[in-house]
Amino acid sequence: MKDIKENIKNILSSVKVKLFLTLSATILLIIVFLIIVNNFALENFYLYNKEKTLKTVYETINNYYKDPSQESDIETELEKLSIKNNFDILVKDNNGINVYTTNKNFSSVIGSINNIIDRFNMSSAKELENNEKFTIKKQTDLKNGLSYIMLSGILDNGYFLYIRIPLTSIQDSVKISNNFLLLMAGITILIASFLVSIVSKKFTEPILQLNNIAKKMSNLDFSYKYQETNAKDEINDLGKSINIMSDKLEKTIKQLRNSNIELEKDIEEKSKLEEMRKSFISDVSHELKTPIALIQGYSEGLIENVNTDEENRKFYAEVILDETNKMDKLVKQLLELMKLEYGKREFKNHIFNIVELEKEVIRKSRVMLEEKNVKIEFEENENIQVLADDFYIEQVMTNYLTNAIKNVKEKDGKKIIKISNEIDKEKNKVCIKVFNTGDKIKEEDINRIWNRFYKADESRNREDGGTGIGLAFVKAIMNNYQNKYGVQNLDNGVEFYFELNLEK
Repeated sequence: MKDIKENIKNILSSVKVKLFLTLSATILLIIVFLIIVNNFALENFYLYNKEKTLKTVYETINNYYKDPSQESDIETELEKLSIKNNFDILVKDNNGINVYTTNKNFSSVIGSINNIIDRFNMSSAKELENNEKFTIKKQTDLKNGLSYIMLSGILDNGYFLYIRIPLTSIQDSVKISNNFLLLMAGITILIASFLVSIVSKKFTEPILQLNNIAKKMSNLDFSYKYQETNAKDEINDLGKSINIMSDKLEKTIKQLRNSNIELEKDIEEKSKLEEMRKSFISDVSHELKTPIALIQGYSEGLIENVNTDEENRKFYAEVILDETNKMDKLVKQLLELMKLEYGKREFKNHIFNIVELEKEVIRKSRVMLEEKNVKIEFEENENIQVLADDFYIEQVMTNYLTNAIKNVKEKDGKKIIKISNEIDKEKNKVCIKVFNTGDKIKEEDINRIWNRFYKADESRNREDGGTGIGLAFVKAIMNNYQNKYGVQNLDNGVEFYFELNLEK
């Protein structure tokens, strides 16, 4: 019920309906006004005109009887006057004898002067005008209920003149006019409803369009514009103004958005820098504790001459130098990792052959492979073109291969590292895999090994000279490319993998 009332309210509040109701009400008011005028003013206006006519006719008839030359034509002229004005005319001489009458009934009614006076006393009469020559009255015959205007007067020759005009015609005219006006009101409203639908459409469509544009603008949507026309009116001018305002608002809001984006970037940049600074200090302070302690201990030994022979002092110095180099390497790698993780490195992507890069990494690691007596399986004759930054991809490959060499163990009498490339044409990617025989990675460590300085074997990194951030490098580089990377345990070893985009 509430929805129905709301719909009715919306309909009644629409511009088109308001315009229709306003025009209809205006038409009805005009019709009512005309009916009121008909009922109250038309009859009085008719009486006023007929009164003037009676005076004119009196003067005309009086002039006829003054001029003896017109005696033969008087009856003809009186008949013309009677027909033209719809009058009943009666002329009596001094003795009350009828000289001329247009209506026998009118003649019998008048009879004589006394009879006329008696008849007037029997009727409801209203005197309109009275002078020495004639009297004009509006009267109602009580017998038949009809109303008349009656002129009774004396001509210059002593004759009595009576002129009667029935008022039935004007009363009928008023009724007919009122009925006609009511009929016209209905027809006019029907025609007006059709015209209003056309006219209102012309006026309301631009208003509705402007309303929709204003609603869109309130939601910061400036894609809609007013369709300007050649019409020189207020609505078109308003539409042009709204278009100008929309353009200015759109530009202003775009500027504000851009400024806001830049501000957010600045804040995010500062936040990242602060986070990177804190992380760097935390990691460095944690990882440098051991080398600093070693350097401090051996330095104190040298100062205090703990060992007096040259060979031991040289050993102390070499340890200090080695730990210093490790610290330098750690700090540089950590800075690079931080820049990768916080998006401070710009990748210079180009097309290159990933197989050639893999061959180069194997060549550089040949000494380590031979020391551990590792057999490497690798298809060297492939040609796989990828789109990436070869500098960083070489680091990923080096970290994977170095990690495999450090963790390879003999299985079935063999130490094997296998490098393979699997192409997925649907995804337009190549998956590079590095497998080594050896122990499986514990399930709880599979996700943790990608974190900085995480050590599944607490003693291994210092023994093999690693910094503990190699796999974190891989994670940071692959996240920048938004490509997959990971590790999985197989039956006889562990396989690390990462994906690259193929040449388009």
